[in-house]
Amino acid sequence: FQRTEAPRPPGGRDLHAYPWDKSSLKSMPVDLQQFEKLDAYALKVNVKNSVEELVKALLKQARTDLEKVRAIWMWICHHIEYDVVGYHNKSQLSNKPMDVLQTGKSICEGYAGLFEQMCSIAGIQCMKLSGYSKGYGYKLGQTFAGDSDHAWNAVYLDGRWHLLDSTWGSGAVDDSFTKFTFRYNEFYFLTHPALFINNHFPDNSNWQLLKPTLTLKDFENNMLHNSNFYTLGLLSAHPETAVIQTVNGKASISVDSRSATLFTFKLQGTDEHGLMTLKKHGMKLDVYPQKTGSHKLQIFAKPSKASEDVYNCVLEYVVECKSVDKAMRFPKDLHQPVGPSWFTERQGFLRPSHPEPVIHTNDGRCALTFTLGKDISVFASLHSDNSSLTEEMRRRHIMQIHRGNQIELKIHLPHAGNFVLKIYAKKKSDPGNYDYIFNYLIACLNTEVKWPAFPQSYTKWLEDYEILEPLSGLLPANRNVQFKLKMHGIAKVLVQAEDTYPLTQSRGCWEGTCNTSGCREVFVMVHENANHSFYSHVLKYEVETQ
Repeated sequence: FQRTEAPRPPGGRDLHAYPWDKSSLKSMPVDLQQFEKLDAYALKVNVKNSVEELVKALLKQARTDLEKVRAIWMWICHHIEYDVVGYHNKSQLSNKPMDVLQTGKSICEGYAGLFEQMCSIAGIQCMKLSGYSKGYGYKLGQTFAGDSDHAWNAVYLDGRWHLLDSTWGSGAVDDSFTKFTFRYNEFYFLTHPALFINNHFPDNSNWQLLKPTLTLKDFENNMLHNSNFYTLGLLSAHPETAVIQTVNGKASISVDSRSATLFTFKLQGTDEHGLMTLKKHGMKLDVYPQKTGSHKLQIFAKPSKASEDVYNCVLEYVVECKSVDKAMRFPKDLHQPVGPSWFTERQGFLRPSHPEPVIHTNDGRCALTFTLGKDISVFASLHSDNSSLTEEMRRRHIMQIHRGNQIELKIHLPHAGNFVLKIYAKKKSDPGNYDYIFNYLIACLNTEVKWPAFPQSYTKWLEDYEILEPLSGLLPANRNVQFKLKMHGIAKVLVQAEDTYPLTQSRGCWEGTCNTSGCREVFVMVHENANHSFYSHVLKYEVETQ
């Protein structure tokens, strides 16, 4: 064990470009898999009688300087707990390395001091740094003055200085600052300086290891991205300031990510007042606060492959709202995210005719098409806050038309307003329930709109049959009504009103007229086999009362 010579101050070759070049989370190439054995060994070392003995035991498995630093780092992060009691009562607290080792607890000062001494014994240049941090108790937009509030280390490896923070690597304190929980965080080991500056501002700006260096004002104004943000593969967020002013009642946020990521958000604790869409590389969110004043906006994320349902908070903003856009009150059935995305594509909905989350219709009608990439059955329903649609009617304002692997959803709205179109699917071979996949917002301002439902269909109405006319499930009274239906594989079609009217087949369609006098309902029936006398009902229409 040699004592190290006096460390050289940081200079040209230690510096990294700011802002972050999005290349790596660390300041030197590190292969975590190569550390697995060493990490496991370091965790098991149990020496408390002297710092020298502890280092000696740890270095048995470490050959390179990087491995030595890693073993020391791993041991401290898993054996020293943050002293919440000592933090509140500093006079009782010793930060001497030996005391920290024996009590097994300390505050940042003690972590950094122990790290520095252990490196020194191992023959590695190490500095204890102090400065301001955006850690426990940090409030959005606050300024910093007076004494520094945090300590961390710089280590000299492969001819360059690198940064690490073993206090934050070891775990976290709860909101009331009464309880510490060990929760190892890889992010703070040799963190890229352009990311470290996000929440560490050293007293001596040379130790930012950045070119150009940031001013304290920059540090205060910069958006705080916590380690989850980068660990989940997120790259950047806009706006880059923590406080957002609404423009005409709306604030917009976007996040860029390396790969497909799932997001959720909360504005004042709820996700009702926004429209979030997933993008291939990130997400876009528009929020419309329904009250003026300051609103807390939190954004959560998880990897698309994550099995458990745990979203981590990755961003916090304050939204300042001066005026409310009442037109953007969304139905409570609207579910985030809205609109199609890589996620719905994975579920088998390809090439959507409407890639945007909101569909505007002036006449109360719209039609959406998708190519189905899997053998799935689709189920859709329409929801709105101010309508008394029954379960059955929610479905009957939507008509499905299948052509090969294409599906069309024709929608006729019962009245003006904001509607949610919910889309569910299941494998055709699955007997079970449909799974919710996604939804759209359909907006119609035209108060004249009042479309009746489509006719009711029964199980014998096959999914590739198509109604060309009449589309309305409500037929006029005492009229001749023209029927034209696309059906195949049947022998005969009858329309039953007061009298029975046969339809004739020409070019794949069954056509004819029926008179609606004297009846309240009209049924379409099919004969599947010319030798049977048995008819099946396929469609039912209502007739207007006079």
